[in-house]
Parts: sequence; C-alpha cells; structure tokens
Amino acid sequence: MNPRSDEEYRALRATIRERGTARIWVFFVGLTMWAVSIIATLVAAVPPAAMLIPLLALAATFEAVLALHVGVERVGRYLMVFHDDEWERTAGAFGKPSGAIAVDPLFTVYFLLAALLTLVPTLALGPRPVEFGGLGLGEAAFFARVIAARVTCGRQRAVDAARFQELKKQ
Repeated sequence: MNPRSDEEYRALRATIRERGTARIWVFFVGLTMWAVSIIATLVAAVPPAAMLIPLLALAATFEAVLALHVGVERVGRYLMVFHDDEWERTAGAFGKPSGAIAVDPLFTVYFLLAALLTLVPTLALGPRPVEFGGLGLGEAAFFARVIAARVTCGRQRAVDAARFQELKKQ
C-alpha cells in the first residue's frame, strides 16, 4: 500500500467502527423516544390518530439504522474490492454457519414488535374505524418497509461487491 492508500484504508476502517457503534446508539435512543412518545400520547389522552406520531418516530429510527448498516456494508465491500481486504473477504465468505446464533443488524424483530405495541394504546382509546384504518395503513406500510429492507440487505453484499468490481475495471 502507498501512504495515501494506507490512510484511506485506516479512515474507512474507522468509519466502519464508528458507524457500527452509532447504529446501536441510534436504535437505543430511537426506541427510547418511541416509548416516551407512546407514554405521552396515553397521558395526554390524545385522539387515536395521534398514535401516528410514535409510529413516525419508529420509522425514522429504522431508516437511520438502515442507512448506517447499508453504509457500513458498502464501505466493507469497497475495502474488499479496492484494498484486497482479507477480513472483509473472509467475513463475507463466512456467512452464517449452520447452527450458529443469528444476529439481526437491523433489529427487525424489535422494530416490528414496537410497531405492534403502538396499536395497544390506540385500541384502549376506542378508535373509530377510519382512525384505526389510518393507523393500520401506516402500520402496514412500516411492516412492508422493514421486511423489504431485511430481504434486500440479505443480497446487498453480493450486489455491492459486483458493482465495485465493475467500477474497478473501468
């Protein structure tokens, strides 16, 4: 490696480390803010339609976690292709061995559970059908986004690696 390449490599490794840590903090703070907004809507006895506010906070948190995850993965693929990074190549090839514990970097189960729990206070407030329908539509859109993101992220490594290979050839 030349000095510039070495400096880029160290900076990108630091980016992976920092964004990986930030992703966990964004998840924790976002879920905390979601919980606070749920409690606030209950205490204030607001109309059921106001439960869209906690759902929006949850969706924004998910998008931030997703962006951090995708960014980290993309930087890793760049390092693998342009810096011949052995760690990234090995980690990508390693995958999830049979019988190994599963880790969900997007925290999808927790996001989906929180979305479901957003409905509980709404039901307690006795929503009209149109209010419940509006929140249900928001919930369905959020569920679809989370599931689609999880499925797509499962293919991301291969897609990014192929694209970086194309760019390297140019």
